[in-house]
Amino acid sequence: MSLNSLKDVYIDQLQDLYSANKQSLKATEKLEKNATDQDLKDALQNGVTGIKEGMKILESIVKNHGEDPTDEFCKGMEGLVKEVQAHVIDAEFGNDETRDAMIVTQYQRMVHYAIAGYGCVVAFAKRLDLNDDAKKLQDCLDHTYNGDRKMTEIATNEINQKAAA
Repeated sequence: MSLNSLKDVYIDQLQDLYSANKQSLKATEKLEKNATDQDLKDALQNGVTGIKEGMKILESIVKNHGEDPTDEFCKGMEGLVKEVQAHVIDAEFGNDETRDAMIVTQYQRMVHYAIAGYGCVVAFAKRLDLNDDAKKLQDCLDHTYNGDRKMTEIATNEINQKAAA
């Protein structure tokens, strides 16, 4: 696709975000399987649900614009998913608490990437007067922010303390 207008950039970034979500979904499922703290497992499961919901919304928006949501591959998330593999799945840990702390770290890196992506497409949708799109995408952004805040709460109130002991 040639990027000749803000609308072209908007569609491109929606497709990129769809790819990012698809990749982070699999990584988040792996993180949830490796987590031992129940609050962390629950938060990651909520993350899986949220990612799936976001993908449905992105798919619907892209298709409503006559495009295929799978026309992009997100190299940025590919790198973050490789980090999950290297720093959690393939890594050796002395105890479960330390692994859980690393899980939070890797998950939040993926979430922050998603926050940046959703923030951009919300701004584009508003500029393009695509108000219905903007509302749906803002809901995705808000949900993603809430998941990030919950993960920070879990880390600072439980996991980091246990890992430091």
